[in-house]
Amino acid sequence: MTAEHGCRWPVPPQDGYTVDDLFTLPDLPPHTELIDGSLVFVSRQRIFHSRMIDLLLTGLRGTVPKHLKVLREMTVVLDRRNGPEPDVCVVRAEAVTGLEQTRFEAADVLLAVEVVSPDSAARDRDTKPHKYAAAGIPHFWLVDMAGANQHPVVRVYEPDPLSKTYALTGIHHDALKLGVPYDLGIDITLDALREL
Repeated sequence: MTAEHGCRWPVPPQDGYTVDDLFTLPDLPPHTELIDGSLVFVSRQRIFHSRMIDLLLTGLRGTVPKHLKVLREMTVVLDRRNGPEPDVCVVRAEAVTGLEQTRFEAADVLLAVEVVSPDSAARDRDTKPHKYAAAGIPHFWLVDMAGANQHPVVRVYEPDPLSKTYALTGIHHDALKLGVPYDLGIDITLDALREL
């Protein structure tokens, strides 16, 4: 099917796309995700989203142990029909195989972070956390803006062993001080965000 602007949109297979398709279909837009066999195209980032990722990357990298790596916007293969792209993730260093690498297996991810965007709010708050927990990713952070001043808020989750879903373990407004997935401290104030 051809769109008005001359684009040719891919027609999905009857049973949906697979992770193999995600990496072999030509001309997909950057940061395309695969959720339940459907391709999800991401809209343009807002300043909050971009700066919050940078703030978290800097903070996480400041104390990351040598056996781990902190990365941004890399596909995580959860299963055959799901390849989301967390905004930030912490992976085992041995899983990083080279500069051409485009994906990681869920088993290699210790932390997945989603910074909520208006176009992806439902996926970031509901769909992805459920899928990350089911895939066994041990830590998840959900980052959002709070109040009229758009202050960053980080909600920290760990899996509940009985339900196999994430349980909220903390809500952080000014400082993110945690001992998991490793010892870290990140200034998440609005001032820190604006300084970037």
